[in-house]
Amino acid sequence: MRRNLHAGLGRREGMGLTIFSDDDLYDIHLATLEVLEKTGVYVEAEEALEIFDGGGARVDPKTKVVKIPPYLVEEAVRSAPGKLVLAGRNPENDFVLESNRVGFTTFGKGIMVIDPFTGEYRKSTKEDVGRTALLADALSEIDVYERAVGARDVPQEVATLHEAEAYLTNTSKHCFQGPDNGEQARTLLEMAGAVVGGKEKLRDRPIISCFVCPTSPLKLIRDCCEVIIECARTGVAVNILSMAMSGASAPITLAGTLITHNAEVLAGITLSQLTCRGAPVIYGSSTTIMDLKLSTAPVGTPELGMISAGVARLAQFYLLPSFVAGG
Repeated sequence: MRRNLHAGLGRREGMGLTIFSDDDLYDIHLATLEVLEKTGVYVEAEEALEIFDGGGARVDPKTKVVKIPPYLVEEAVRSAPGKLVLAGRNPENDFVLESNRVGFTTFGKGIMVIDPFTGEYRKSTKEDVGRTALLADALSEIDVYERAVGARDVPQEVATLHEAEAYLTNTSKHCFQGPDNGEQARTLLEMAGAVVGGKEKLRDRPIISCFVCPTSPLKLIRDCCEVIIECARTGVAVNILSMAMSGASAPITLAGTLITHNAEVLAGITLSQLTCRGAPVIYGSSTTIMDLKLSTAPVGTPELGMISAGVARLAQFYLLPSFVAGG
């Protein structure tokens, strides 16, 4: 089992960047609660609307806008577990995700590769998925594997399942992948269950986690809701990963961007906890800035590092495990 170093300025090991005080974080938290209560989030899935309505949120069935009272959000944060064990097919590769321990993963998904044998720049394939998983399995610095490239040589409506077959058979480390919808999530979790000996054993030793991305600003579309609900019921962690863009789908200021980001993630966490109290969740981020000159979302900028540092601090504020883009 892997227990990596902590990241904290009060410790002698690890690394950290503290850009917000506790008072700053509390201000962001209060502003987020105001957005969720007064503005609300658009929720597309009917089942999710029913879950929010039954849990005490104010649901407008015509506009599908859900306004979540502060107590409901804070109860959801408190009920979500602060420590997760991300199981690997080999128990020696189990990874403990807690407090401010730092781990490293691959990041996805790439759609082009340089062929390692011919040097050709080409579309990524299912075989490439397996190769990246095998490489990550061999690298001690990589703690968990996220599907690094896409299988573009298979029917795209089932590409997620082909990719799962490729990486589940080529790494003994914990795996992350984002299913396209609830049906794919169910099939993906059935595949992972077959590896460990059944769906109930998957609950005990979850060798896979899912991730979903809210649609900025402030939307939980149908596919996103379905995956959150399916994971909560199965007992598999879901990484709720906002991809807000500062200056485009979020305010241009750092604090404003983090409020939008925080509202989207906390809305997803609330849905998860209303579905099944205590369901495992991860506070995620691939939020970055918009390059106003090129209309792109750069992931190697100093601003992304500042946003990710702020996100990590917010996750610590909520006592939740986090997953942030490193650039």
